[in-house]
Amino acid sequence: MSRKTGLQLYKNRIFSPVLEINRWLSFSVFFSCLLVLARIIYTGRITFLSLVWNLFLAYIPYFITKIISTRPGWIKEKKWFILFFLLWLICIPNSFYILTDLFHLGDQRNDYIAPQWYDLALILSFAWNGLMIGILSVRHMEKIIGKIFPGLNEFLFLYPVMWLNALGIYIGRYLRFNSWDVVSDPFQLFDDIAHLLMHPFIYKETWAMVFCYSILMTLMYLTIKKISKAI
Repeated sequence: MSRKTGLQLYKNRIFSPVLEINRWLSFSVFFSCLLVLARIIYTGRITFLSLVWNLFLAYIPYFITKIISTRPGWIKEKKWFILFFLLWLICIPNSFYILTDLFHLGDQRNDYIAPQWYDLALILSFAWNGLMIGILSVRHMEKIIGKIFPGLNEFLFLYPVMWLNALGIYIGRYLRFNSWDVVSDPFQLFDDIAHLLMHPFIYKETWAMVFCYSILMTLMYLTIKKISKAI
């Protein structure tokens, strides 16, 4: 291999679209964390520090799909793929859950409050990063599923995932369960979900939220996906 060819391959790796996305995503996450740090210094309170933890949880499903994508052997091994897919399915709602942290805008005590425009930028930055991480993770998994089931219509994969995401957001926001409750408190979690499923007319508002958010997240995903292909 010539020196020129080796240099070109190095440049292709350094400036590849995937690395470029990861680089800018890292900058965006770093900016969000800086906003939290600046607010803590300004107010003397650790308000919104939990957003950093939420963003860490949002990164887990993205990390899972990155690992699977770089290990084709795991995709061929059904037991390993099913295990990682189920783990991913449990964790992926964490990425989109941060959208609901916008509920916290303006609910801080007046004596420790930062400017509302600042809190909006702060929470919105975390929501944006969580959304982008979630969309990238779903896109990675969609490609993986496409290799296993060639010709599968994207909606047959996408909407069920987004529906489960919306249900997971409701469970996390209103029932106050976390992903690890699947292991630490599975009976209570499954009992509450079964109650929702068996009494849909009692929980009309719940299912309205799940339907609304599932459509919203599906449209967000498809819009960004189509834009990325069109440009």
